[in-house]
Formats: sequence, structure tokens, C-alpha cells
Amino acid sequence: MIATIPFRQNSLQAGDIRTYLFGSLFILGNLVLPQLCHFIPDGGKIFLPIYFFTLIASYKFGLKVGLLTAILSPLLNSLLFGMPMFAMLPVILVKSSLLAIAAAWIAQRSKSVSLLLIALTILGYQLAGGLFEWAVTADFTAALQDFRIGFPGMLLQWIAGWGILRLMAK
Repeated sequence: MIATIPFRQNSLQAGDIRTYLFGSLFILGNLVLPQLCHFIPDGGKIFLPIYFFTLIASYKFGLKVGLLTAILSPLLNSLLFGMPMFAMLPVILVKSSLLAIAAAWIAQRSKSVSLLLIALTILGYQLAGGLFEWAVTADFTAALQDFRIGFPGMLLQWIAGWGILRLMAK
């Protein structure tokens, strides 16, 4: 049986300075991790690092910290490092925002963390984001790229994300 661990989301408000402090830390993580992954050819496409800290931020600290991380991480990465490419920003921003919404909502509703809940979060944002990408690009193959090439990244989000959130639950 997959253990479900009680989990308290610390949903922070927009006027709380901690929202911006935690958001800054998670954005920094989303700046550093993609740079490390880009040492590997196609590392960004394989490991989907731009989403990792958005998952943690949203699940633990709620929608405001999650959206702050989800929106500023891709924008800053694109401006500072040229990745993601400007043309891909709309799709990545939508997927990242969908992840923030899904993670915050699931954590708030379930008041727990489990491998199943994290898997549902990841599948939810990837499916909805893939449909959005397909609608925008009219390219079904591109819409499936995260499932084909990025599967290791989704596994990383699932296992490492669950492990970190499990530690944060204590």
C-alpha cells in the first residue's frame, strides 16, 4: 500500500514577505537546476527541470508562491540564458502555471502527500498542458514530447518531489 502522509500546506498571502522570500528561493532553484541539466545534451527536454521547484513551491506554500515561481522562472531563464527559447515561452508558462494550480489545489484539498497524489498532479498538468500545446502548435508530436522525451523528468518530479515534500511534512 502506498503511504499517504498528513501534510499541512502553508498557503502564504500576497502581502506576506515570506511569499516573496520563498518564491525567490524556488525561482533560484529553477534557475540553477536547468543550467545543470543543460550540461547534458537535450537535458532540458529530458529532465524538465524548469518545473521541479514549481511543484514543491505550490504544493507546500500554495498558489501565490507557486504562480510566482511558475511565471518568473521561465521568464528569467529565457532572459538570462536564452532557454527556454522565446517562441516556447507561452507553452512553458501555461504548463508551469497549470502545475502550480494543480499542486496547490491537490495539496489544499487532500491535506496529505503520497506518490499517487504527486503522480496525479504531474499527469494533470502534463495532459492539460499537452492539449494546450497541441492547440497552439497544431503539432501532436510536439504536444507529446514531454511524455516521450521528458519521461525521466516526470519520474524525477514524481519520486524526488514526493521525497522532498514528505520531508517537509515532518
